[in-house]
Amino acid sequence: MDEPVKKRVDETWKEQAAREKHATPSPAKSAGPAGAAVPAGPAGTGPAETAGPETDEVPQARFDIFLSGLAMEALIALGDMAHPATRKQAANLPHAKYLIDLLGLLEEKTKGNLSADEEKLLTDALYQLRMRYLAKSGGS
Repeated sequence: MDEPVKKRVDETWKEQAAREKHATPSPAKSAGPAGAAVPAGPAGTGPAETAGPETDEVPQARFDIFLSGLAMEALIALGDMAHPATRKQAANLPHAKYLIDLLGLLEEKTKGNLSADEEKLLTDALYQLRMRYLAKSGGS
């Protein structure tokens, strides 16, 4: 009965991870995690370049990704999306208004300097966010 218990540890996952790490294409060319679609960049530039946690690469600075990030933050502040850290949805209308106003300022200051795609992205995002804000705030 006093015989020591032998534990068997399955470490084959380490070998599999090492094989996948060496076989994975660079993040700029991958299809995204688990085959998810990667947002397309501006016309003709291919997938958006992003850096994953396994690389030291810095993502490419692009206006469309910047706008998308601000719009996403506004959706979180409107309570339409869960906060990534807390996984909870909670409205913060003053912060949402600030972000929408910031996007409006960008629209005003970049007028005439954006590509047609960038202008449409900004205009559409602003319209959608403003309508959502009005619905949440009761039109004030």
